[in-house]
Amino acid sequence: MAEYKSKQVKINKPDQTIYTVLSNFSNFTPIIQDKVEEWQATEDTCSFKAKGFTVKLRMVDKEPFKTIKITGDDMPFEFTFWIQLKGLAADDTRMLLTLRTELNMMMKMIIGNKLQKALDEVAEKIAFGFNSI
Repeated sequence: MAEYKSKQVKINKPDQTIYTVLSNFSNFTPIIQDKVEEWQATEDTCSFKAKGFTVKLRMVDKEPFKTIKITGDDMPFEFTFWIQLKGLAADDTRMLLTLRTELNMMMKMIIGNKLQKALDEVAEKIAFGFNSI
């Protein structure tokens, strides 16, 4: 099992605000629907096409204001993705993203660094999005 963790980012919002937005896939519709094909979302599931590949995600566990656990449905490989929040103050929440997936040694060599970079970029974009409103 390969594990990748983003760098920890600071978000200048309460953990409750961040959790409320990130724990409902429907909240992503205004941001994502124009960037992917066939976007569909409910509170706990979403699906879309990106580069001809269908992605189906499902939130499998939520701990209010702390963690959101997401997995893939009907995907060619298994993975689990966590969003972890730690509220330090009313305007100081730290966020960490973690991805665990089964990758053989060859795939780790090919995409491991790209996955790490992508997690860091996603964390930064989420933080930037919240910090700019």
